Amino acid sequence: MRVVIGSDAEGMSLKNIVKEALVEDGHEVVDLSVEPAADFVDSALAVAADVQANDGTLGFCFDGYGVGSYMVCTRVKGMVCANISDERSAYMTREHNNSRIVCMGPNVVGSEVAKKIAREFLAADYAGGRHQVRVDMLNKLA
Repeated sequence: MRVVIGSDAEGMSLKNIVKEALVEDGHEVVDLSVEPAADFVDSALAVAADVQANDGTLGFCFDGYGVGSYMVCTRVKGMVCANISDERSAYMTREHNNSRIVCMGPNVVGSEVAKKIAREFLAADYAGGRHQVRVDMLNKLA
């Protein structure tokens, strides 16, 4: 699967750990922040733009807590994302909400949990059906 990632300076360590795990798992990882973005706004917008431009692509944004990137991504019309700190929520946000981006940060999650979050998010498929009504509602908000 094609996965795009981006980070500011504070999220770089976690981004690199997750990137390594995803590459090991065989995913095509596009790193938009080989050097950290000056601000989480820049990295999150770059990830959101890439995810929207490429069907089938999912993304991860990293900053200190994940919440800054989350706030940015939710401002992008048609983008559903989640700020996640556990693997079950990562799976469910993909399956029920059709989230295409997960945001997280090293000040909240450790490296092992971050890898589990990434793997669970990518393992899930959007279920559609009864969930589509809410996804449509979310898409109308931005």
